Amino acid sequence: MFDADLTACAGIVERGDPDRFAATMAAPVAARLKLFPIYAFNVEVARAPWVTQESMIAEMRLQWWRDVLEEIAKGGPVRRHEVATPLAKVLKPDMARRLDAAVEARRWDIYRDPFEDRAAFRGHVENTSGLLLLAAARALGEVEETPVLKAGYALGLCNWLRAVPALERAGRVPLFDGRPEAVRALAEEGLAALAEARGAGLPRTVRPAMLALWQVEGLLTQVIRDPGAVAEDRIALSQFRRRFGLMVKAVLGRW
Repeated sequence: MFDADLTACAGIVERGDPDRFAATMAAPVAARLKLFPIYAFNVEVARAPWVTQESMIAEMRLQWWRDVLEEIAKGGPVRRHEVATPLAKVLKPDMARRLDAAVEARRWDIYRDPFEDRAAFRGHVENTSGLLLLAAARALGEVEETPVLKAGYALGLCNWLRAVPALERAGRVPLFDGRPEAVRALAEEGLAALAEARGAGLPRTVRPAMLALWQVEGLLTQVIRDPGAVAEDRIALSQFRRRFGLMVKAVLGRW
């Protein structure tokens, strides 16, 4: 049942992450109750570095969420908050500990330093998108970790490539190598990770969490065909393809 906190979480996701909102609304109601708090947490953490120009304040905002995760991990009382309260009900202690790395990774957004190398970039995507998807899947049922992390990495790469123009306008250096051939290689790497994850045969119970990937194959295929579209902000599916694709995957239980 959606209470005031869950309704608030859904609103946060709808405004801050419309693609995950659409995917969650295509999932069964029982899954939505668990997914919305996790995705609302992600929105709040992701935007924390951007709501202020003061790096110290941004650091404090991120630390607040690290403290929330620590409270959940310890299994004791958790501070009252429209996201933290329902999050504590769906997030297991071990997953709360793991998500600390996702919050720590968001410190990159506060500053303007480029990634040191390919490994640093990959770690950022894995710790944000990969761990988020793992938390969402494990809130729904038991699942093997490796394929979910691979799927999360594919989703993270896709979303990152879509965000490149906005990050550049904000003064960040989002790609360690922005050459077309390097961008194409990233998209190919994402598709390979997606194929590996699909081949693992995840249990039906966690598939509502995997609906968040409904656009990944189509978008990464676009990048492979036309890597210049990333810098030109032309990576998108048509409205019909988005809606029809999500509907079909939700009905058939695919992702």
